[in-house]
Amino acid sequence: MAEVVWLTAKLAGVTTLLLLLLATPLAWWLARGEGLAREVVGALVGLPILLPPTVLGFYLLIALGPESPLMAPLQPFGVRTLAFTFAGLVIGSLVYSLPFAVQPLRNAFQAVGQHNLDAAATLGASPMAVFTRVALPLSLPGYFVAAILTFAHTVGEFGVVLMIGGAIPGETEVLSIKIFHMVEALEWRQAHLVSGALVGFGFLVIVAMLLLERRMARAARADD
Repeated sequence: MAEVVWLTAKLAGVTTLLLLLLATPLAWWLARGEGLAREVVGALVGLPILLPPTVLGFYLLIALGPESPLMAPLQPFGVRTLAFTFAGLVIGSLVYSLPFAVQPLRNAFQAVGQHNLDAAATLGASPMAVFTRVALPLSLPGYFVAAILTFAHTVGEFGVVLMIGGAIPGETEVLSIKIFHMVEALEWRQAHLVSGALVGFGFLVIVAMLLLERRMARAARADD
């Protein structure tokens, strides 16, 4: 069980770190951009929320399979497929949890007062300096929200993980899959213990979110 817990935490941690990096420029553009393209991209980002996980997992399985054109550049290096590997799980988790990282960051960036950005630009700051020295510090609460949601959402994945990773012990068998196998084997006590732990984890995540939102609201009132 320790191996399963470690693999789940590893997957959630790697996914969270990568998504915070990847989602930052995307969320900034969605928050500050204009035009139809922004709305189309925003819809695509939010699509994993509405799609059944098995549908998303099915297309990811095809995209990362040995017959996929996306895998052709890796075949000279001996990599024919990323399906049923930890790397494949990470890619699937990045896609599935993308909206849970992008949307909080987008909201945080939108909440940054335009007057703050304009003031920094007036003082001669470059666009990168405006972002790193003004927008980024003011948006840190959004990063905490995005990190919490992404980590928790990745821990709870089932459909995408099952489709793209299967259940290879030590490689792709995470907690959600382990519970499924426990139920199949009629190991009710073990399933109760693991499921109860995840319920407690989810409760703590919600409490943390509520406390963080309260703190953000107080900070916003103080700034006003």
